Amino acid sequence: LLSQFDPDNTGYISTEKFRSLLQRHGSELDPHKLEVLLALADSNSEGRICYQDFVNLMSNKRSNSFRQAILQGNRRLCSKALLEETGLSLSQRLIRHVAYETLPREIDRKWYYDSYTCCPPPWFMITITIVAFFLYNGMVLDRFVLQVTHPLYLKNALLYHPQLRAQAWRYLTYIFMHAGIEHLGLNVVLQLLVGVPLEMVHGAARISFVYVAGVVAGSLAVSVADMTAPVVGSSGGVYALVSAHLANIVMNWSGMKCQFKLLRMAVALICMSFEFGRAVWLRFHPSAYPPCPHPSFMAHLGGVVVGITLGVIILRNYEQRLQDQTLWWIFLSIYVIFVLFAIFWNIFAYSLLDLKLPPPP
Repeated sequence: LLSQFDPDNTGYISTEKFRSLLQRHGSELDPHKLEVLLALADSNSEGRICYQDFVNLMSNKRSNSFRQAILQGNRRLCSKALLEETGLSLSQRLIRHVAYETLPREIDRKWYYDSYTCCPPPWFMITITIVAFFLYNGMVLDRFVLQVTHPLYLKNALLYHPQLRAQAWRYLTYIFMHAGIEHLGLNVVLQLLVGVPLEMVHGAARISFVYVAGVVAGSLAVSVADMTAPVVGSSGGVYALVSAHLANIVMNWSGMKCQFKLLRMAVALICMSFEFGRAVWLRFHPSAYPPCPHPSFMAHLGGVVVGITLGVIILRNYEQRLQDQTLWWIFLSIYVIFVLFAIFWNIFAYSLLDLKLPPPP
């Protein structure tokens, strides 16, 4: 249809012709998608529209031109807000709720609402939670949590132990072990309530990257700053997601239209503070079995730092190419430098410093 407006076959049409095309056939389009097309026309400063951009938009692909329209954010939407629509099914209301919980711009919410198909579902957060809660703790250990007051709790192939730091898998697998039912419960609740909606919006690749980056940063932070302590629990990954989400809400406070956002932030901060305070108390509480030190709390702080740096960049740039973001490369470089520093620290510092490490389990 656009070919008649481009007789020279340049791949572009003028914004005036594009507007006339929308006026003529706009009733055949979804109203949300029509707003997106109008935003594309309004934001184009070159006076022309690329045919491929139009094709991408109609096939639910975000084009570079539309990303620029979203970034400008000066256009006033012409129709009612998504929140005001009635007659939605339960699944549609759930998708709308997730959109308002995680996205600050109305046009982004409508785009997500129209394009989300639940295929694939948020499999990463659900899988990691099931593995942590049931598979290993329930079936292999025949118990739900480790008891850190028991002298044999360190005899586990998954948790991080400073004497076994050469076993690289322990920097990741420690997330499947938890020190007490309250530790496990709080992490599972935060992981599902925050992680699943974020994965529904941003996809498994981005959310798993933030989560795993927080997990690795957590164990490496312990190996650098709390060298004699073991680590258990998924707090590094959970705190990376939660802190990134909370920071994103604060940075876009006026645009976030989620209900009771202040109350929800307060509840999340209280849960995180309670769990972190418990971890600090446990770390410095005298052990009933002195050869068996209590787990470190430094993994929590490592996760928070990842969340407010890498995580914020990922959540702020919904469906945009991260490789085009300068801040993304800066924070990623800082993260890589820290990982390399921690690796060399683990190789050389332990042998150079006169540390009294706990005995190997």
